[in-house]
Amino acid sequence: MFPRDFAWGAGTAAYQIEGGWQADGKGPSIWDTFCHEKGRVFGEQNGDEACNSYELWEKDLECIQQLGLTHYRLSLSWARLLPDGTTRHVNQKGVQYYNKVLDGLLACGVSPMVTLYHFDLPQALQDQGGWKSAGTATLFDSYARFCFQTFGDRVKLWITINEPYVCAKLGHEDGIHAPGLKEPGAAAAAYLVGHNMLRAHAMAWHSYDSCYRTEQKGAVSLAINSDWLEPLNAGRTEDIAATERQLAFTLGWFAWPVFVTGDYPETMRSAIDARSKKLGCSGSSRLPSFSKDEPAILGTADFFALNYYTSRNVEAGGGCGETLCMKSDRDAGEVLDPSWPVCGVSWLAVVPRGLRELLKYIKDAFNNPAVYITENGFSQVGPLQIEDVQRSEFYQDTILEVAKAIQEDGVNVRGYFAWSLLDNFEWADGFSVRFGLFHVDFTDARLSRTIYQSGREYAKIISRYKCGQSK
Repeated sequence: MFPRDFAWGAGTAAYQIEGGWQADGKGPSIWDTFCHEKGRVFGEQNGDEACNSYELWEKDLECIQQLGLTHYRLSLSWARLLPDGTTRHVNQKGVQYYNKVLDGLLACGVSPMVTLYHFDLPQALQDQGGWKSAGTATLFDSYARFCFQTFGDRVKLWITINEPYVCAKLGHEDGIHAPGLKEPGAAAAAYLVGHNMLRAHAMAWHSYDSCYRTEQKGAVSLAINSDWLEPLNAGRTEDIAATERQLAFTLGWFAWPVFVTGDYPETMRSAIDARSKKLGCSGSSRLPSFSKDEPAILGTADFFALNYYTSRNVEAGGGCGETLCMKSDRDAGEVLDPSWPVCGVSWLAVVPRGLRELLKYIKDAFNNPAVYITENGFSQVGPLQIEDVQRSEFYQDTILEVAKAIQEDGVNVRGYFAWSLLDNFEWADGFSVRFGLFHVDFTDARLSRTIYQSGREYAKIISRYKCGQSK
């Protein structure tokens, strides 16, 4: 049902688990700054300590072994390695920490998938313009080269940037993620940030391809998040068109340049330009163009890394009136099907079949790439439930849909990474939302880890399929 070399994994991110925010020479990141500003995060919580994986890494490794994972996805803290964001000053304590993590994984027969950037830009670079500055892409490339040189002998799967859509929109238009900017309008900060992230990714991919691939024999991609989207009224032309626009503004924004044309979806650009014209915004397009003088974007992914959580129905309309913003540009409204159960947070409807549908779409739209599902999970809020029956059923149902995508639809799925290994700091939700396969008791000074029922169920699934059994 699954290939014998299928990657069975779980994921984490540096800011969400490491803690040690000032330890051993680490520089501040934009999430350190964001969390220390009042009113930004649920309960004024922060990731100063989080799961303290900086000191308790061996406990995490025990959890990884208990699950029987073949792969573990982690991210590197750019500011822990390069406190000012540049290679002028390397923090050797940070290098030692990640060497310990990678060596520990490999000693246990677990392969690392390493993300270079998971939302936590060094504050020193934000002070110089952050991702709105074209120069940040060049600095990212230098950071990537440093990581390839330092850790690439042990890493075969690299993710350059995680969820550029979230970084761009939530961080620079909605203001609910770091750096907390709300800049819609003619300046179109979100489009500029997404553009510079794509440039950064392409530079790093070309650096790996030209300087490290032959010796290290790894693969590089970027992690793209997308919901599965369907028209609210399947027979209504306007809803079908709105669904296509919504897909273009989410999945297509980053996948289309990398996998299809080297440029943004025409649906996206024409919608933005039409809205600009309607609202009297003259001049060049608010959606930037790629320069032919820079490394090509097209072809800069060795596999498709997909983060999927939920599905939506889409209807025409839903823009924000006379405002220039992404919502008005795409002119599409998202609707939850009342038959879908919602887990924990209000946005997360549980739709395992949506993952299969999205995988089929990716196969057809992007020339049947190898796919790693790099994030997928089920949240819990409120009273703790160690015997989390619903989440256990979610993993059973979801992995069955992945199996159908492989067997019946011919999708080339190479791996599945549950989000997440541990209950951790869930960005603006703080510790109020729990995605872990292991519960972390944040009231306990030892930050004890306890496996959920869903963790035990996931371990059984892994064991069953690793042994080549179909049931």
